[in-house]
Amino acid sequence: MDFTENQIQRYARHILLPEVGGVGQEKLLKARVLVVGAGGLGSPLILYLAAAGVGTIGVIDHDSVDLSNLQRQILHTTARIGLPKVYSAQAGVAAINPDVKLIAHKERLSVHNIESLLASYDIVADGSDNFATRFLVNDACFFAKKTLVSAAVLRFDGQLATYKSHVRGPCYRCLYPEEPAAGQIPTCAEAGILGAVAGVMGTLQATEVLKEILGIGESMAGRLMIYDALSTSTRVVKVNRDHACALCGDAPTIKDLSK
Repeated sequence: MDFTENQIQRYARHILLPEVGGVGQEKLLKARVLVVGAGGLGSPLILYLAAAGVGTIGVIDHDSVDLSNLQRQILHTTARIGLPKVYSAQAGVAAINPDVKLIAHKERLSVHNIESLLASYDIVADGSDNFATRFLVNDACFFAKKTLVSAAVLRFDGQLATYKSHVRGPCYRCLYPEEPAAGQIPTCAEAGILGAVAGVMGTLQATEVLKEILGIGESMAGRLMIYDALSTSTRVVKVNRDHACALCGDAPTIKDLSK
């Protein structure tokens, strides 16, 4: 494609990178990424994808901006309190990069709509805040053969992984075979979170999405990164495919999203 003068200036620091260049920037502009959740993780994730020139970003979130969100959800502003988060995201992205189209899906993600949603996107980035949604997204990405970049945060800690279980294991269920019992693991609303930790993990998540689009570097597939803000430490552990996994194992019992 032929870049405009404005695009050449906007993406100059990308184009200078041998691993990206003009060809890579064209890939970004043609990419379609679905972001699940426009909260603490989704905020920096969406902002950096938009700044990078990811051409189409879909965002699904049924919630509205609340004052308590602003401590960490940097995509939103005080002036947009009460506005649905997906429309706040549209405003934020429009202010950053007119090259980017943000498609607002103002609805709760469910088994009834996820398959049709995924069909329109290349890569999925999960920034949801509950296990039910994470399992649903994982399973749907497996069946739809989509790459999933997933992050999670709580208190001072974060986790990051990429799942390509349709190509090779593992999937999210290889790491967490079943949802924890209700109340076993507190939510951010119950346990709290240092706002900047969400920024760290959402930014790392954006980096992994961009790497997957560009096909550069080493994928996080098969690895889990664990971040501890209090000790300023990270560690990466290998995650193997579970041959007994109910979804991607040798004898799967989950055949579709109905189970």
